[in-house]
Amino acid sequence: MKILVVGGAGYIGSHMVKSLAHEGHEVVVFDSLCTGYRDAVCYGRLVEGDLDNRETLDALFGAEKFDGVMHFASFIQVGESVVEPAKYYRNNVANTQNLLDAMVDHNVKRFIFSSTAAIFGEPEYVPIDEKHPKRPLNPYGRSKLMVEEMLADYDRAYSLKSVCLRYFNAAGADPDGELGERHVPETHLIPLVLQAASGERDLITLFGTDYDTPDGTCLRDYIHVSDLCDAHLLALESLVDGQESSAYNLGNGNGYSVREVIEVARKVTQRPIEVSESARRPGDPARLVADSKLARERLGWKPRFASLEQIIGDAWAWEVRSFTPPRPN
Repeated sequence: MKILVVGGAGYIGSHMVKSLAHEGHEVVVFDSLCTGYRDAVCYGRLVEGDLDNRETLDALFGAEKFDGVMHFASFIQVGESVVEPAKYYRNNVANTQNLLDAMVDHNVKRFIFSSTAAIFGEPEYVPIDEKHPKRPLNPYGRSKLMVEEMLADYDRAYSLKSVCLRYFNAAGADPDGELGERHVPETHLIPLVLQAASGERDLITLFGTDYDTPDGTCLRDYIHVSDLCDAHLLALESLVDGQESSAYNLGNGNGYSVREVIEVARKVTQRPIEVSESARRPGDPARLVADSKLARERLGWKPRFASLEQIIGDAWAWEVRSFTPPRPN
């Protein structure tokens, strides 16, 4: 098939492009490169452009016949979304509507959406299944939920079929070492911990040690980026097979504390990692763990890289490869 990957120069998108190419699909990447990297597009063909330009989208869909679209081009920083909500609603919602409208006008009927566990807000119970109430706590989570609701309406009105995949904590890197995580600024725990191990940063700050968890630090469910890509491939195949629109939570079903992540990172890297303890950050739930039973049952999805050691090991291989220590004065 020919697949358009929007945001294919970013972290998860670039891994997805590689997975699609390895499965024999033709891939076109559409990316503004505002947060992505040109050299991350190792497969397929890059078309540089922005989702806010409907003329560009119409030209692209008019020139190519796509069998499906995968959308990764969202802004993802929770804190920034609180300070700059307009930026998040404009890009994550309005620009996504531009994309959906172009798909409808050009009769492209399959859409895979990169959603998030942030749509659920403060968990009422864990593990979190698809029936959990959706009460996002910030504009980022609300922007993703708005798109999920929009997709339901577009299915009813225009027969645009979609699968929403709600990630918990995407982590790790391409096991081949070809791709990895590059966010500026970096806000995800595992790469921050590994930057402290490599010397790229002095230490890792531990926010909150008094949560109702075994060691007092937050529990999170980490899922390897390659396992996420597998889920996207299966979701696309489900739409090709004629299944209805759906939504799935994606995680390993295991909660690891911040202290556990740091200890596994010390073991994997064989490096000291200095820790500074600080007060809780507002809005950090004590536990976020996914119930992914539905994805396993309906999609046949099974994580291949479920161990925290594997996730951190692949991320460390990328960190070692990509980090250049500063020269001494």
